[in-house]
Amino acid sequence: MHPSLPAFQPGAISPSVPVLGVDCHAHVMRVGAKLDPLRHSEPRRDVHVDEFLRLLDAHGLSHGVLTQPSFYGTDNSLVLEALAQAPQRLRGTVIVDPGIAEAELQSLSRRQVVGVRLNWIRRHSRPDVGSASFRAFLARVAAVGLHVEIYLEGPALAQVLPHLRASGARVVVDHFGAPDPALGIACPGFRQLLEGVAAGDTWVKLSAPYRLGGVDPQACVDALLGAGGPGQLLWASDWPWVSHEDEHSYAGCLRALEQWVPDKAQRQAILATSPRELMGLP
Repeated sequence: MHPSLPAFQPGAISPSVPVLGVDCHAHVMRVGAKLDPLRHSEPRRDVHVDEFLRLLDAHGLSHGVLTQPSFYGTDNSLVLEALAQAPQRLRGTVIVDPGIAEAELQSLSRRQVVGVRLNWIRRHSRPDVGSASFRAFLARVAAVGLHVEIYLEGPALAQVLPHLRASGARVVVDHFGAPDPALGIACPGFRQLLEGVAAGDTWVKLSAPYRLGGVDPQACVDALLGAGGPGQLLWASDWPWVSHEDEHSYAGCLRALEQWVPDKAQRQAILATSPRELMGLP
């Protein structure tokens, strides 16, 4: 329990919580849980859902989206347990096997899951998104109404994103699209990202600038706003900042959004309107 935050009271949650602001990317973790052998990071401590909810309360946010960490692979049990504790306020994205049946995707949707995550960062190989089997997977995801969340280096994103957009599923791109640090917003993947934003079928998380390798997040924000406006953008804390745990604060993540987007109406759209519409919140 975080000593500076008030105790979370689950019984006090209203059945319908108006959207005041949404943190679109955070994690719950448990040290000792089975880890994926292909992981590139791992948890340093247990991170409980009640701690996250207290952070939301302390910073005036109404909802959060729990994102399945890559190091647990397709074992989504921690995320699903957390969603069950506060279904009025939380939504989740999960990692699944592409062979998953549509009925199982529907079951996940009933448990507050709103998207499937493709975390392909730092991977030597990844599925062929143009194959018939993967296209069928994306079609099932779209049919259930889930979005596809992708985290992938910008140069590789240039080849993958057009296939995801063609599937008919809404696409959410993590962490500014991870453009190549040597190219910044000229990175081919980021240029593809701007096309999706302009078309209205792609959303981008303004999150984790410390994972950009020196790319200027302000330049990314300006280009994204110019391409599609705040309605295609989401804000996220990336809490608890895996591998950067001691370098950041929750308030600091919100201050960064204020710096990137000084216009209050645009910030409100990014914090509340855009995620509400994308994720079907009240």
